[in-house]
Amino acid sequence: MNNGLKITAYAAALAATFGVAYGVGNGVDPLVAAEVRPAPEHGGHGTQQEEAAGAAGPAGGLGVSEGGYTLELQTPEVGAGARTGIRFAVVEDATGRKVTAYQREHGKELHFILASRDLGTYRHLHPVRAADGTWSVPVDLPAAGDYRAFADFTPAAEGARNLVLGADLAVSGDYRPKALPAARATAVTDGYRVDLDGGLKAGRESDLKLTVSRNGRPVTDLQPYLGAYGHLVALRSGDLAYLHVHPAEGGPGPAVSFAATAPSGGAYRLFLDFRHGGKVHTAAFTVEAGKPDAGRTQSPDSGEHEH
Repeated sequence: MNNGLKITAYAAALAATFGVAYGVGNGVDPLVAAEVRPAPEHGGHGTQQEEAAGAAGPAGGLGVSEGGYTLELQTPEVGAGARTGIRFAVVEDATGRKVTAYQREHGKELHFILASRDLGTYRHLHPVRAADGTWSVPVDLPAAGDYRAFADFTPAAEGARNLVLGADLAVSGDYRPKALPAARATAVTDGYRVDLDGGLKAGRESDLKLTVSRNGRPVTDLQPYLGAYGHLVALRSGDLAYLHVHPAEGGPGPAVSFAATAPSGGAYRLFLDFRHGGKVHTAAFTVEAGKPDAGRTQSPDSGEHEH
């Protein structure tokens, strides 16, 4: 995946990552891009995308074209609240042909992310590819507004690197944008509680640990999902710079850990997908990245996150 928040997943007690799962989150503030350093056990993802002005590194998903490939969104508009299909293709710029061969990463050829501009709605999907290279996936988006669609993939061509391409998607209906929620250390989703320990500091590495519990008891039997115990996606409000991190192999919970460096102060929205009880659940957090020497506190969030 890509560079936008520098996140390193390390092994000893690490176990987490995030995906056809979908969850809902809210908000983030404009920031500069960050840099990802995936765990070696899962293989690295190349750096890519256009650099935002003043950014510490390249950001993912900011461009519709990158590295000789273009994301063609064939369904640029859908209706809110109605289950419909989205079709798209990845086209090789040099030939104009649709890409039909991809490297498989975490069990899939391509990961497809949808997020509203206010980050109130989030979906991590895995579409189906036709023989001609056209991808399709059904989706039900509850809220109208402007969305960003991300295609996260690596072409099978020799020397190709991982890319995250982004395109705008319009969802028609009564548009009522949501405000970015405050930074909180707890998220509740589907009866699970996820506690976030640690925070982000600009220009300095810090630890993030997410602990999953249910009915007051730690969940120690998280189930593998796409080859790991969880998936983490970070999006930045404003330009929705994209980051997708897969940690190293680790135990099945209850804690999932990452080391992260934010390149500047501001807010990030984190989406953690984890599998338990045969289902994928999503917990969302707003994380404020403070100055290197500034502390940050978070207040508990007892509200349910919509799915």
